[in-house]
Amino acid sequence: MQPPLLSLFLPLLSYLPGGDSDLREALTLLKTERALRLYRSVAADRNGTNVVVSPTAVSIPLEILQFGARGNTGRQLAEALGYTIHNPTVREFLHAVYATLRNPRQGTKMELACTLAVHTGVPLSPCFVEWVSWWANCSLEPANLSEPNSTTGQAMEWVSRKNAGEDPGGSVQNRGAAASAQLELISAMSFRSAWWQTFPSTDTQLLPFTCAQGHVLQVPMMYQLAEVNYGQFQDPVGHQVGVLELPYLGSAGSLFLVLPCDKNTPLSHVEPHLTASIIHIWTSSLRRARMEVLLPRFRIQNHFNLKNILNSWGITDLFDPLKANLKGISVLGQDGFYVSEATHKAKIEVSEDGTKASAATALLLLKRSRIPIFKVDRPFIFFLRECNTGLVFSIGRVSNPLD
Repeated sequence: MQPPLLSLFLPLLSYLPGGDSDLREALTLLKTERALRLYRSVAADRNGTNVVVSPTAVSIPLEILQFGARGNTGRQLAEALGYTIHNPTVREFLHAVYATLRNPRQGTKMELACTLAVHTGVPLSPCFVEWVSWWANCSLEPANLSEPNSTTGQAMEWVSRKNAGEDPGGSVQNRGAAASAQLELISAMSFRSAWWQTFPSTDTQLLPFTCAQGHVLQVPMMYQLAEVNYGQFQDPVGHQVGVLELPYLGSAGSLFLVLPCDKNTPLSHVEPHLTASIIHIWTSSLRRARMEVLLPRFRIQNHFNLKNILNSWGITDLFDPLKANLKGISVLGQDGFYVSEATHKAKIEVSEDGTKASAATALLLLKRSRIPIFKVDRPFIFFLRECNTGLVFSIGRVSNPLD
């Protein structure tokens, strides 16, 4: 069952006549709620570990499939996403957003790719091919999908190399003859950007970080004294949290950090109470403050299977060879298409400016005791938002910066 908030969006986004500002606000809230839902689905199986996931990289391939889905399969996709790209207003708005994400910006490397691996020789609908080539950074690639699960690793490598700007070297291949036409759905995301105000590498030092399991580690802690956007808030059950925004160069986006104020409050007590409306209130209520910021360097890369998650969201027909209705993909609307695998890879790296840092003396901190400090020395949640739209590009948590 959908949360009450989200159940309001389907009729809104299906019949909204216009009004870019209303649509933008509705889609931003909806996509933030979906981002949190995806995060919880992934984090539930990774208790106490680092997590990063890109909601955008997950939603784009599902949107692509909407162009070819029919009947109950199409309805399940629309209900899971909360909107349909068959609405011209929604479609044009999202296309403009994705075009913005793809534009290179100063000091920023934002990579987003989606590939549908289609069995070699299957005649595709020209209309569907045109939609795919038009939608975000998507592509169709030939593959031999005769053995389920056999090409996933190769396909992920293909997308990763494409994301890195390399020549992937042809198609995703395997041996054998397919018993039915299948699809593999692969999405990938990576982001790296220079800070609006860099963390001087000479100020980085080893400081204690208390992990989720209670272990205390010495980790490279970055430091800056800066004007930042900051606020302290309560979640619905009364936990105090600090929220800090760190912008990237060229207004490419901002990294938001959510940290329980009480060191005795586990992050797991805050996570279940996060909602799109709460995040909107928090990020809209931040105030400028001059603060000392201490943030550990971290790098996270996750690779996981989306199939079980999407099934739990009600997307079941898509993966069933007897129920999937993807007739809009083939030339003559033929049956036989279903999605055999859905995988996702996400990566984020946070450092001073991409260079190796050196240690410095701890006396650095003792000279500035009168200035408020935001010290991230325990597990925290982060989410990366695109500035112009407010859409969550990635979301995750850091439980151990050294993992």
